[in-house]
Amino acid sequence: MTRLRAFGRLVRRYADVADALLVYIEEAHPSDGWASSDAPYQIPRHRCLEERLRAARLMEREAPPGCPVVADGMENAANAAYGAYFDRLYIVQDGKVVYQGGRGPEGYRISELRDWLDEYRRRLREKRDAVVHM
Repeated sequence: MTRLRAFGRLVRRYADVADALLVYIEEAHPSDGWASSDAPYQIPRHRCLEERLRAARLMEREAPPGCPVVADGMENAANAAYGAYFDRLYIVQDGKVVYQGGRGPEGYRISELRDWLDEYRRRLREKRDAVVHM
C-alpha cells in the first residue's frame, strides 16, 4: 500500500497533464499460494471474475481520488499484453506506450515516472509559450 500512496501523490501532482488508471491483475501473493505475511488483506487466488472484482474493490478503497480502478479479466489479457506482473508503471499516449517502467517490485520506480511527467509538462509549457510570428 506504500507504493499506492506514493502513486496517489503523483496522480495529484500531475493531474493537470495526465489521467491515471489502476488495473487490478491477478493477485501476486494469494493467501492460498505464495502468501505475504505483511499484506494488509488476505486475498485467495481468484477462481472467478466476481472474486477478482471483489479484490479490485479493496484496491479502489485505497486508490487516489479520481483514479478509476478496473480489473483484468480471468484470461489475464492486460497482464499478458503489458507484462505487468506484479506491478508496473506505464504511460500511454494516443494509443502508444511512451513510457514502460521496469517490472515490480524491483523495477517499480515512481521517480522515473515523475521525471518523465516533469519533462512532458515542461514541453507542454514551451509549446504554450511559443510565439508565432506572422
